[in-house]
Amino acid sequence: MKVLLLEDDPELAPEVVGGLRRAGFVVDQVDTCADADLQVAITHYDALVLDRSVPDGDALDWLAGRRAAGLETPALMLTARADVADRVDGFERGADDYLVKPFAFPELVARVRAMALRAPSAVPRVWRAGGLELDVPRHRVTLDGVLLTLTAKEFAVLEVLLERAGQVVGRGELVERCWDELSEPSSNVVDVLMGQLRRRLGRPELIETVRGVGYRLAADGGPPADEQPR
Repeated sequence: MKVLLLEDDPELAPEVVGGLRRAGFVVDQVDTCADADLQVAITHYDALVLDRSVPDGDALDWLAGRRAAGLETPALMLTARADVADRVDGFERGADDYLVKPFAFPELVARVRAMALRAPSAVPRVWRAGGLELDVPRHRVTLDGVLLTLTAKEFAVLEVLLERAGQVVGRGELVERCWDELSEPSSNVVDVLMGQLRRRLGRPELIETVRGVGYRLAADGGPPADEQPR
């Protein structure tokens, strides 16, 4: 899942970005409404996390304007304004959730994930192909019933491949959906990660390299593990 964070606090912003990334999210961070406007115009996000008070105005005013223009991305307001009237105003003007500072980070992660998965345009909660199963809410992957341990980036890449099982996914799309805009991945970073992912799966034939184009996950998951060539 890809998240846009609008937060200008120089101490809090990197903490939130780092925590969300450790939880498996791909995160872009901006500190003004103007920059947020640009980002939602060029990038698809699964959720927005918005601090209300930013240098160029109130993020709730920005959100209300974007809602009027048709933006449907779920949005959580992250703010120190704890009054009931502020929360009600937030919901009435387009917020989907509201979390008051200071907050417990596990709660923020749970709220963002739940909010994104409830969205009308949300992807399925569980992806399956053959013996592979990826459970998005629980951040859990199994192969033939065996639990696998993946890094956050490996999980994100496998989710895209499962979403498009049987189809070729280009390197550019993988970078767009699984790396944030500031990571500036090198030309071979996708290839390196794909090698790591194949080793984690223990069945490298599940992911096919389409030379010069990208990668394809076997739609049927490939043959069972006990039928693999030795």
